[in-house]
Amino acid sequence: MSEEKILEILSQIQDPFLKNDLVSLGFVKSISLNGNKLSLELGSASDNDSNVKTDSAIRNAFKINSPETEISGITFTKGITTHINPKKTEIFPEVKNTIAISSGKGGVGKSTIAANLAASFAQKGFKTGLIDADIYGPSIPLMFGINEKPKVREVNGKSKLLPIEKYGVKIMSIGFLVDVNSAVVWRGPMASSALRQFISDVIWGELDVLFFDMPPGTGDIQLTLSQTVPLTGAVIVTTPQEISLADARKGYHMFEKVNVPTLGIIENMSYYQLPDGEREYIFGKEGGRQMALEFNTKLLGEIPINTQIRTGGDEGKPVVISNPGLTESEILSRISDELINEINIVNANRKENSDLVIEI
Repeated sequence: MSEEKILEILSQIQDPFLKNDLVSLGFVKSISLNGNKLSLELGSASDNDSNVKTDSAIRNAFKINSPETEISGITFTKGITTHINPKKTEIFPEVKNTIAISSGKGGVGKSTIAANLAASFAQKGFKTGLIDADIYGPSIPLMFGINEKPKVREVNGKSKLLPIEKYGVKIMSIGFLVDVNSAVVWRGPMASSALRQFISDVIWGELDVLFFDMPPGTGDIQLTLSQTVPLTGAVIVTTPQEISLADARKGYHMFEKVNVPTLGIIENMSYYQLPDGEREYIFGKEGGRQMALEFNTKLLGEIPINTQIRTGGDEGKPVVISNPGLTESEILSRISDELINEINIVNANRKENSDLVIEI
């Protein structure tokens, strides 16, 4: 039994959720053949009940096509598909997906969400990177407790930076390269140039997902990223209050104009849980849910206010790492699962050669 034959048989099996075969989806993670005993590790976009059916379908397929092969075990883990785009392959040849974490205005906890999502993806075994694209106000170094500078490596006669790795996440930020107390007083083109360097002059290696922690607003950085990197999609972070939602809507429309799908909305600071169990909706109620309905997109989750989230950011240890059993950490973990589902759906439904179109 050759690996080619095994892959041929697996190519007959579809993931029930994505309606495509396991090989085309890139869900064959490992094949181990010991004599006639075969063990498989497979990615899956489906739930546990569907995985049981897929397991049965695989065993039946091998009974028919290779009856001498004994399947000793099939393990399913969460799978993530690849955004296929020639331009992305040229820029990031080993990066499967690029995700912008965005907000219309500052102060909604976007960087906190970006840090915790990246850490959560890494916890789930995905190869994860994070670019701090907020050139003027980089906060990722503080949130990950990083005080060192990136190392330099020569590649084909050109100096490139190695991202700094913490909690399983590869990270790059302008905050690594300037003094912590220095203000970055640059015009837009200089900031855009710095972002391009983070894209082209950093050795990212193989990644399942590369997150971009975007600055607030809809300016130069957002357009530079959208024009330079074919993004898999964007996630918009908002609070429930109308002043935040008004700017979040602008962010949604900006990504729509540059052909970047919005993968979902995350509502942060949704409520405060009182000691008696009641909820106090300090910033309003269900604004993120209404926005998701308005734009027919996914509400990925609602995150309550909790001091430990803030403490984790200040102490350089995202709350999903420092306190994984906390209710808010579990919510963030579920949000990362929902985001993986949306990435898989968008990649499965994406039209080939969907080039970027800037509408003015």
